[in-house]
Amino acid sequence: MLFWHVPAPNEALLISGSKRQAQDTQFRIVTGHGSFVMPIKQKARMLSLALREAEIAEDCVTQQGIRLTVRAVTVFKVGDDSASIANAARRFLAEQDRMEELVGRIFAGHLRSIIGGLTVEQIIRERDRVAQEVKSGSHTEMEKLGIVVDALQIQEIEDASGYITNLAAPHASAVASQARIAQAKADQLAAEREQEALALKAQYERDTAIKRAGFVAETEQANARAAQAGPLAEARASQEVIEEQTALAQRQADLAARRLEAEVRRPADAEAYRQRTLAEAQRDRAKFEAEGEAYRRTTLATAEAQAVRVQADGDAYAERTTAEAQAAANSARADSLKGGNQELIAAFRVIEHLPALVDAASRGLASANLTVLNGTEGVNQVVAGIVGQGLAILDSLRQSAGAAPRASGLGRFAAGGGVSEGAGAGTGAGAGTGAGAAGAGAGVAGTEPGPAEREAQGGVAGLA
Repeated sequence: MLFWHVPAPNEALLISGSKRQAQDTQFRIVTGHGSFVMPIKQKARMLSLALREAEIAEDCVTQQGIRLTVRAVTVFKVGDDSASIANAARRFLAEQDRMEELVGRIFAGHLRSIIGGLTVEQIIRERDRVAQEVKSGSHTEMEKLGIVVDALQIQEIEDASGYITNLAAPHASAVASQARIAQAKADQLAAEREQEALALKAQYERDTAIKRAGFVAETEQANARAAQAGPLAEARASQEVIEEQTALAQRQADLAARRLEAEVRRPADAEAYRQRTLAEAQRDRAKFEAEGEAYRRTTLATAEAQAVRVQADGDAYAERTTAEAQAAANSARADSLKGGNQELIAAFRVIEHLPALVDAASRGLASANLTVLNGTEGVNQVVAGIVGQGLAILDSLRQSAGAAPRASGLGRFAAGGGVSEGAGAGTGAGAGTGAGAAGAGAGVAGTEPGPAEREAQGGVAGLA
């Protein structure tokens, strides 16, 4: 519209003549939106808020008295707040095109004052410090002008006297020397790399030639093998035939060996086992027979020794009995002669012959065919029975010495039936005791009386 004004985003609308105005300003500031301007009564102007740039090229003298030409650039704009816009409007509204020149002059003055207190080395090494001091020194003035400085950079420092050049000469020489050294090292490294490349190239060419020669050799070898393929195949076929024949011969040999083992070795082993078993059986049988024979002979020898010992015991006992009987006969004879008893004399005659009777009985037993059923004990029982019978006869004779009727009866027993009674009983008393003992011995053996027994019987009969 004709009376409606809208400022751009980087502009501020200044309306003067309006009743609505801020307390500190005599005009109204409109930014970011439009406003109605009364014609004739109000007047509107635009103030640019865009970014501006000012270049500075100023001759400065340092603390050392060295003249330097410093080139710098500053970036600034009008502030966005109402106070800055009002301050900038009062000073630059009519001269907005000269704002860069005016601001550049202000910064140039501060730059001269800051550099005057520094040395060339500090200016070169501390450019940021110089820029910050210039900004800090001009802050108050820029605030009064309503300008905000966004950046200040020192671009170049020129030295007409050559001080900076001379200052950099040692470093430049050192750098040049290092550069030459680095270049020499680079050249040496390049030469080494070039030599290595040449060596690798030569090695590659050699390897290529070797491989090419190997390929040629392999080709020739393959051609030779191809030429020899026919004879080689025939030789391999012949070799395989020989191997098959060898395997067949080996299998035939194994078969023959198995047949030999089955037909010869195993039967031979069985026969050897049978012979060995029979020999062991015969050996065991011979061993058992020898042990049985040895046991039989040992038993017979033991029995014979016992028989000899029994016979010796019987002979000793007979001798003792004979001696005792003779002593008793002598005593009885003396007693009978003293009394004149003829019957006793006859009895003592019998007593005198009693040892002979016992001896005859023992000889009869010795020559008799006796079968002792209970060994040594049975022989001892027989001998004890004979001796007991003899002692019983002796006791009877002693008792009959005191009684005449018994003596006459004893004489009759001795003359008549003593033998038959003794022969029948084998334990009777009187003169027939010897024959009875012989009869008892014969009865035990179950055989006929021997010559000794008959002699004893005859002796008894003679006494009668």
